[in-house]
Amino acid sequence: MIEPAHSARSFELAFAGRRVPTPYDVIGNGPDALLLPALSSISARVEMRALAKDLGHAYRCLVPDWPGFGDHVRARVPLNPGTMHAFLDALLAAAPGPYALGVGAGHAAGYLIAAARRHPRAFERLVLVAPTWRGPLPTAMGPERKGLFAGLRRAVELPLLGDALYRINISRPVIGRMMRAHVYADPDHVTPGVIADKHAITRQNGGRFGTAAFVTGGLDPVENRKAFLDQFEAPGLPPVLVLRPERAPRRSGAEMDALVATGRVARAFIPGALSPHEEYPGEVADAIRAA
Repeated sequence: MIEPAHSARSFELAFAGRRVPTPYDVIGNGPDALLLPALSSISARVEMRALAKDLGHAYRCLVPDWPGFGDHVRARVPLNPGTMHAFLDALLAAAPGPYALGVGAGHAAGYLIAAARRHPRAFERLVLVAPTWRGPLPTAMGPERKGLFAGLRRAVELPLLGDALYRINISRPVIGRMMRAHVYADPDHVTPGVIADKHAITRQNGGRFGTAAFVTGGLDPVENRKAFLDQFEAPGLPPVLVLRPERAPRRSGAEMDALVATGRVARAFIPGALSPHEEYPGEVADAIRAA
């Protein structure tokens, strides 16, 4: 099958008190779809490319990088939930759609739902792929250690010392272990080439700031499970499908199951762990089409 058309472009979006260069891909033809990559130390819009190419036979997919993330030099903006909400508002002002489909992976899920509430006519339906709302350290250690997390973030953001700490903790061996532990479901998929590509993303200028914010919970869109679930009570919210990976880590999977248990969303099971859209793009595309 012939691959759909693909072009790389850039917006100059006004938010956080400045104009921010925002690279994005346009893939395919058809009704508009917005695909938001996950927020993580190794995230970039390229992780959505295979899924967008599959969906691109039926949709025109817009795939942006989040501020502070991506495989390019990152603009220095305050990395907090307010900035991320403002980014999506600016994006929807520049490319208003309307979108037949909105897809959010991982932490993008909470921001996509919030944007759909603020822009009630922007999306026809939403798909949340392995949705999360709590960063790695709060998930592993509990929210009561917020002071420790804030201190760690400040340390990584320091000149010289922070960069040294970042390089130690985002080395190729560390990335490989992390991906095998909870990002990919099949360790054989974590090849040296995949690790090298992810390591290159982390080495972009300014990369440590996004990582420090995400890992310590500084980009969590809400503070607790109740606040996350309450977002789905909004009247007029478009239909929401949760794609629940079969091998999601226990704590993250429990949050996905709690969302499904509210009865406010539909659910489909897919293979994978925390990045199924990247590891199993064909299966994710099939689940989206089948809904």
